[in-house]
Amino acid sequence: MPAKKSFGQHFLKHPQLARRIAESLTLQGYEQVLEVGPGKGVLTRFLLQLPVQVVAVEADRDLVAYLQTHLPELPPERLIQGDFLKVDLAALMQGRPFALVGNFPYNISSQILIRMLEHRRHIPELVGMFQREVAQRVIAPPGSKTYGVLSVLVQAFYEGEYLFTVDKKQFNPPPKVQSGVIRLRRKGEQELGCPEERFRQVVKTAFSQRRK
Repeated sequence: MPAKKSFGQHFLKHPQLARRIAESLTLQGYEQVLEVGPGKGVLTRFLLQLPVQVVAVEADRDLVAYLQTHLPELPPERLIQGDFLKVDLAALMQGRPFALVGNFPYNISSQILIRMLEHRRHIPELVGMFQREVAQRVIAPPGSKTYGVLSVLVQAFYEGEYLFTVDKKQFNPPPKVQSGVIRLRRKGEQELGCPEERFRQVVKTAFSQRRK
């Protein structure tokens, strides 16, 4: 099944890399995993070997049909056809904690992180593959050239770690950029000391005039 540009699809070819992503989950503080964009299921197969319940959300109807045929280990009620950015996460995951994982579509990667922050009380961990520049930006330390709005917003609530780089040749079709896998673990302290909306406004305003 060919990849579709409209969904930003780049299928990971090598199972050993998928295994490495799955094994990067700490499995601490949750018993459920939500995979965003399972594609052809190369990562899903290894997630299903973990002692957690796996739920997968896939926007492409054709890939949902493909997975129903080629991955019968994933119960149909846990394979959801829909847009991750719009699905009711509280209802889908029954209000219980879950880890977010995936080879995330690069065209919505920042939006996925923002959605994670909005639901952070139920998401103690994220392990995911992003465009390498985005992955580096998310975990960039203060003062670095790549430190920006996304860095501040994510690091206010999560500790980040860059795990490994994935060469573009490992995908079909290969993207134009390199990829990076990161792990985010939610911090114990979640209080900002100010209204969250004001915090976001100040951060965005500050970086909109970065040179000043």
